[in-house]
Amino acid sequence: MRALHHLAEAYGIQTTYLNILDGRRRQASPEVLLAVLHSLGAPLTRAEEAPRAVRERRQQIYRRGPEPVAVAWDGRGATIKLRLPAGKAIRSWLCTLKLENGEERVWEVKPGRTEPALDAKKVSVEGNPYWELDMRLPRDLPFGYHTLSVEAGKHFYRALVISAPRKAFVGSGVSRKKSWGVFIPVYALRSDSNWGVGDFGDLKELMEWVHGRGGSLVGTLPLLASFLDEPFDPSPYSPVSRLFWNELFLDLNRVPELERCPEAQNLVASGDFQSELKELKSHSLVDYRRAMALKRRALEPLARTMFARPLARQQEFFGYVEAHKDLQDYAQFRATCDRRRSSWWTWPQPLREGKLSSGDYDLEAMRYHLYVQWLAEEQIRSFAKGCDSNGEGLYLDLPLGVNSDGYDVWRERPSFVLDVSAGSPPDGFFTRGQSWGFPPMHPEKMREDGYAYLRKALHHHLAHACVLRIDHVMGLHRLFWVPKGFEPRDGAYVKYPAEEMYAILALESVRNRALIVGEDLGTVPGYVRPALARHKVQRMYVLQFEVAPDEKRTLPSPQEDSLAALNTHDMPPFAAFWEGLDVQDRVDLGLLDKEGAITELKNRSKLRNTLVRSLCADGRKQGNPSIVDVLKASLEFLGRSRNRMAMVNLEDLWFEKQPQNVPGTCEERPNWKRKARYSLRQITEMAEIGEMLATLDSARHKKEV
Repeated sequence: MRALHHLAEAYGIQTTYLNILDGRRRQASPEVLLAVLHSLGAPLTRAEEAPRAVRERRQQIYRRGPEPVAVAWDGRGATIKLRLPAGKAIRSWLCTLKLENGEERVWEVKPGRTEPALDAKKVSVEGNPYWELDMRLPRDLPFGYHTLSVEAGKHFYRALVISAPRKAFVGSGVSRKKSWGVFIPVYALRSDSNWGVGDFGDLKELMEWVHGRGGSLVGTLPLLASFLDEPFDPSPYSPVSRLFWNELFLDLNRVPELERCPEAQNLVASGDFQSELKELKSHSLVDYRRAMALKRRALEPLARTMFARPLARQQEFFGYVEAHKDLQDYAQFRATCDRRRSSWWTWPQPLREGKLSSGDYDLEAMRYHLYVQWLAEEQIRSFAKGCDSNGEGLYLDLPLGVNSDGYDVWRERPSFVLDVSAGSPPDGFFTRGQSWGFPPMHPEKMREDGYAYLRKALHHHLAHACVLRIDHVMGLHRLFWVPKGFEPRDGAYVKYPAEEMYAILALESVRNRALIVGEDLGTVPGYVRPALARHKVQRMYVLQFEVAPDEKRTLPSPQEDSLAALNTHDMPPFAAFWEGLDVQDRVDLGLLDKEGAITELKNRSKLRNTLVRSLCADGRKQGNPSIVDVLKASLEFLGRSRNRMAMVNLEDLWFEKQPQNVPGTCEERPNWKRKARYSLRQITEMAEIGEMLATLDSARHKKEV
């Protein structure tokens, strides 16, 4: 058993973790360790094979030469670990660092005898001699991704050197002022012009209205491509890809091709189409299948129009496709999905392995997917940040995972671990643990690939976002892996190379002048928040989590480097929280028994008292303040505090009681479907909403608390 634990640690698996329910250390079972080790590529099937696997692991590490990645913080003072064969014929190693701009820096290493080598020593690994040393990298490296080559004779190795600022972008001058914004899912927006689901036109109009009232940000759920046919999964946190947009949100009224496409015009004007459109708009829930089918019927002739005529826009379109190398591959994948209407896991072997030919999909379908991605990029670019956005614009969300049936897992398969699911161990809310159903990234494969996929995902979002939220930021440090066939409570934490990913976040943040927010809610190890502070990644302050039922404890203020909000999309709205409606909902779902509900409601009463005592102590609000008074006081508190950003859920301003998502449910609740109670025009004209936002705006300019 000791050898198995030693092997697990060699692969970055935590063999024990703190059980939140009872405060004791829980040890992963041998069966779980074996399953997780196997998923990581360890050469064993039984615990008895662990000693041999430990030796093979050590050989594997030494055979790869340099560590795959090194970080030069602020461009200087970096070293990289080298493990090199120590044969008699090899007396020196030629090192070449090719900078991102094409410049090269060349030097020679003679282990134990040259300045770049630190603490060189000879070691024997299974009878083979190696040099092990720390090599200094050149100083004053420009920020960027640089390639290190190490060679001698037939031996040749490569590594990635990330030269990055230690701190993410925080703004300067005017752009460092305290800002505020609103949050609402795009799909929830109602308007006279949309087609039964909110679109980019609605989002643009909302942003203009918020900016006109003094706000800087509009936040929403992920806008990424989803399966809205077969397979079907509308969850914004289970996207087809983190590299492409969801064409469902296209505003057809803003597509230039509509003006020169009689086929589409006649289709949209037809009685059947208008009848379907009217019905979709009347529903209180988004019907994703029907809405996407209707929108695609109009988009397909527009795509044909684009390809039919060699106009200036066509040249712009072809230029975009040429500049985005992954787009053609993505479009072919989606077109193949359209034809087969099934997960790629069921496709014939060549297709399943990523080898598509023109006969595997319809050309027109492939062109459709090229076209709608270009349109989405064009529409988002029309209202998202420019080079001098000063922190005003979109607040986007980068989900932790992707759909296992989707493009990213199909194409980037080596970077994903397919026989486990990411999740979380039991806690006070989910006493049986959680299995989120998506495959986690492979920590070593990510490094060996130079984090190419992560970098592409960040590029995709930061080209338009002035603020990017990193879902479950603890995943930069570790993730709970649940092997297939095991219960969610039976898993193990796997470590990730956090500092290397912070380097990429900081570099991309500074390059794109965008703030990074780390969603640090739930079970947060003690080392995560110091890391966020060290790298100026904004943390989250959520009032519902911060208020305590202790009558002696006042409400703590948000930290300076934070985004503060009343709640999140995974929590009950303010009014439901105030009335304790979520407690009864947990009882109805079987997540809480009656005795537990009584305890929860007593605690909720204490939480309300704490809020009133902390926020409504002035003479105007003494006594028995109304929920309106408490909400306004809460906004004043978030506004006056030193936090960098304050966000408010628009639905809280009209005291909505229904949540957008109830974690742990699928069909039981209409997650990701509920439209806003009011239309966008009504929202912008409601005096009560205007007054609440004016309160927040005014508080942002007052002295900090």
